[in-house]
Amino acid sequence: MAESLPTNASLLLVDDEENILRSLKRILRKEPYDIRTATSGDEALALLNDQKFDLVISDARMPGMDGPTLLSEIKKNWPWCIRILLTGYADINSTIKAINDGQIYRYISKPWDDEELKLVIRQALAFQYSERRRLALEKLTRKQNKELQALNASLEEKVQARTEELEEAAGMLEVAYQELKHSYVTATEVFSTLINKRLPANRQPNAKVIALVKAYAEYHQLDEDVSRNLYMAAALYNLGKLSWPDELFKAPSDLLSKEQRLEYLKYPVNSEQLLMALEPLKETARIIRHHQEKWNGYGVPERLEGAEIPLGSRILRLAVDFIELQYGLILERRVSRDNALKLIKRYRDRLYDPEIADRFLEMCIEVAPDVEHEDPDIIALDTLRLKAGMVLARNLYAASGMLLLNEGKELTSLLIDKLVAFEKGEPDGTRYTVYVHRPAEEETEKTS
Repeated sequence: MAESLPTNASLLLVDDEENILRSLKRILRKEPYDIRTATSGDEALALLNDQKFDLVISDARMPGMDGPTLLSEIKKNWPWCIRILLTGYADINSTIKAINDGQIYRYISKPWDDEELKLVIRQALAFQYSERRRLALEKLTRKQNKELQALNASLEEKVQARTEELEEAAGMLEVAYQELKHSYVTATEVFSTLINKRLPANRQPNAKVIALVKAYAEYHQLDEDVSRNLYMAAALYNLGKLSWPDELFKAPSDLLSKEQRLEYLKYPVNSEQLLMALEPLKETARIIRHHQEKWNGYGVPERLEGAEIPLGSRILRLAVDFIELQYGLILERRVSRDNALKLIKRYRDRLYDPEIADRFLEMCIEVAPDVEHEDPDIIALDTLRLKAGMVLARNLYAASGMLLLNEGKELTSLLIDKLVAFEKGEPDGTRYTVYVHRPAEEETEKTS
C-alpha cells in the first residue's frame, strides 16, 4: 500500500491542547508529511482557506467550534480532504455526529496506539490517492473519447461506415454503462471483455467461464455472497495477463519455455494486486489469487493443500480448466468436451477437490451439456423477433466479445432498433441469438 502514497501529503492537526499537538507531531516526525497545526476550529478553517490539505485530524472536544462541527464544515467545503476524529470513550454523541454530519473516514480513541495511528493515516492517504487516480483516469478517458470522435469526423469517406459502427457501439455501451452502476458483477464482466481483446476471437474463455460458474452456483444453490464473488472472479481471473506479450497469450500453457512458464505462474497474484485497492472485490481477489492451487499442495502461489484452498478458488479452477482445455489454452490441441470431463475425473484428487469435482461433473452432465442448458422458461430469438417489454435471460455479447446488454435488461423499441443496426455492422454477417424470458402471455397459453 505504501508505494501508492503521494510523497508530499499535507496534514492538519487540530487540538486545543498544545501537548497533544506536540505528541502527534513527534509520532509523525519520521513520516513523509507536511504537517501544520491549529488550536481551534476557526484557525483550522483559516488555514484550509489558504492551503490545500490532504487529511485533517481533529480532537472531538474543543472550546467554541467542536471537532464534529469542524469536520462537517470541511466535508461541505473541502470534500476531498480525508477527515479523522480523535475522541474519548465518553464522547459517543460527538462521534455519532462526526460520522453522520462530517462523514469521517475513521475515529481514533484516546489514548491511541502510535503504530495504529500511523497505519490509519497511511491507509487513508492511500485510499484518497487511489480515488484521485481513478477520477483522473475517468477524466482522461472522457478526453480521449472526445478526441476520438473528432478524429472519426475527419476520416476519409471510405471509412465512414466504420465510423458509424463505432458510434452505434458507443450508444450501446452507454446503455450498458447505466446498468453497470447498479452491479459490481456486471462491471467485472465488462472488464473481462477488455481482457478478451488480447486473445483471438475463437479463444476467449471468460464468457464461458462466467456462464459455467453461474450454472454451478444455481445448480448447487450456493450462498448469495459466495456466488457473487465467484461470478466476479470468473470475469476477472485473467486480469493479470494484460501485460503479457502476444506470444505468451497464443501458446498453450504446457508448451511454454522455462522463462515463459515463470511469467505465466505469476498471473493469479498479478490479478489480485490489481484489485487490492477495491474493498468490495477483496474476496474476489483472494479467489483469483488461489485458483491455480492444486488439491495435492503443488500449485501456486502458496502451495496450499486441500481445504486450505478457498472454496471459490476450488470451483473457479474447475471451470477455468474445463473451458480452457476445450479452447486449446492448456494443451497443444483442443480437447473435446467429453475428454475434458474425463480429465477432470482422472485428476479429481490431485488437481481438484474430489467432492466439488464430482458435483461439477454431475452438473455438467445433468443440466449443462454445453454450459447454456435448456430452460423451458427461456426462449432464443433472433433480433427481428424481439419485442418491447421482453427481459434478457443471459448477457448478450458482440462477435468481438464486447458486452452489449446484461442479464435482466428490459428491452425497449429504441434499444431493439439499435441492436438490429449494430448487428448489421458485424463482420462476416454475424447474427445474434438473444435469450429472453418467455413472455407472460405465452406462459398462459402453455398452461391453458
